[in-house]
Amino acid sequence: MAWASLSRRLSAVFAVLLLVCCGASVWLQVRATGKHEQEVIQRLSSGLAAHIAENAELMQPGGLNQAAVKELFDKLMAVNPSVEVYLLGLDGRIAAQAAPPGHLKRDRVDLGPVRALLDGKPLPILGDDPRSPYASKVFSAAPLRMGGRDAGYVYVVLQGEDHDALVAHTATDNVLRTTLGLMGLVALLGLIAGLAAFRLITRPLRELTAAVKRFETEGVSLESELPRLERLSQGRDEIAQLGQAFTQMTRRIAEQWRELSLQDQQRRELFANISHDLRTPLTSLHGYLETLLLKAGTLDEAERRRYLEIALGQSRKVGRLAQEVFELARLEYGVVKPEKERFALADLVQDVFQKFELAAEARRQRLTPDIAPGLPVVSADLGMIERVLTNLLDNAIRHTPVGGEIVVQLRAQNAGVAVQVSDTGGGIPGALQKSLFMRPVFMSGSRTDSASSGGLGLVIVQRILQLHGSEIQLVQLPDKGAVFRFQLSGAEGA
Repeated sequence: MAWASLSRRLSAVFAVLLLVCCGASVWLQVRATGKHEQEVIQRLSSGLAAHIAENAELMQPGGLNQAAVKELFDKLMAVNPSVEVYLLGLDGRIAAQAAPPGHLKRDRVDLGPVRALLDGKPLPILGDDPRSPYASKVFSAAPLRMGGRDAGYVYVVLQGEDHDALVAHTATDNVLRTTLGLMGLVALLGLIAGLAAFRLITRPLRELTAAVKRFETEGVSLESELPRLERLSQGRDEIAQLGQAFTQMTRRIAEQWRELSLQDQQRRELFANISHDLRTPLTSLHGYLETLLLKAGTLDEAERRRYLEIALGQSRKVGRLAQEVFELARLEYGVVKPEKERFALADLVQDVFQKFELAAEARRQRLTPDIAPGLPVVSADLGMIERVLTNLLDNAIRHTPVGGEIVVQLRAQNAGVAVQVSDTGGGIPGALQKSLFMRPVFMSGSRTDSASSGGLGLVIVQRILQLHGSEIQLVQLPDKGAVFRFQLSGAEGA
């Protein structure tokens, strides 16, 4: 699993870092302990060289008393095998020493550390080890005088070869084992604590990974687990932010899936309804044409004309429905884009009224404009808005009884114009109001007649207004039938 490999990588990195830190800690501890030991030894033995230099037997009128020097060196090294005593000239050359043959690796000592010690510089101060070509060790030093003048230096290495051999043996046998054991124990405990911490820290990541895999296999059914994922995503760290992003993505995908399912269902219903609506006028058209063909010799002129008029009317219905389907398809798939311009909506209402004057007079209906003064200029596609008003007025005239009234009201609202189209017909049944603008409706009663409208007019109106950033609403008003309301934005600078 991905999380397991990540956890293993994190654990391996943590273990390496822990070992490095433990090793560095041991090295620093050993180094600090060694420095402290050197300082302690150097302070305790600070007067050793001066005590040796006070021995008057070391010097004679002709120079060093070699016999006295050898005797003193042998006694000192017998009493304290860890020290090594040397007499240095003023230039740092070794004038006398008691090293076994072949052990001396240098013939002179750098006097810089000697002067630093004599000047009281901070301890520990390391000087050259004559028995090693590279090593430096703590020492004690004092000037050697003869006849009131400096004749050289007494130079005492405080941690000689015997001391190094004993320390190395002891470290190998005890200290090193103890140190490594402690380091291993600390590393083991730290590793266990780190792995437990990693497991706790990565638990939300593991659960999120499992949720992603379930989402891959189960899809939107994972939406039921969103509350639990939201609880896991509480916090401000990166894992919580990732969980929040996944939760939001899942919710958005689920919403889009439901919307797509709804649109697919609506599209299926649209095709079924259109097929039903086409079948009725086509069947009627086919029946009357077939009757004319079969009874052409027996029908008088009046009957033949009536049949032809009925067939022509049904043909017009089929043509009208086909045009509406084509127009709706262009709106649905984004073929048509609004070309906005500035115009006065009141003038457009008057123009649309003129188109329906004859139809309204034939049914003895009143077309009433209720236009408030001082309306702002709107910005919209003139042809599309004319289509909206035409569809609404056409529906209102066809479904308002004889002697009824259709009112178009314009009011200024929110820097735009609110439009309301109402009639005195039977209104829209409650069962069809919810889906009135989402799919075509067909009713055998007061409002939409499948044989006359196809139910696409309101769907087209809704799509056009959505392209203008508006929505049409069906509202309930007393003493009114169907009342439709929408708003158009005003033009900037109007």
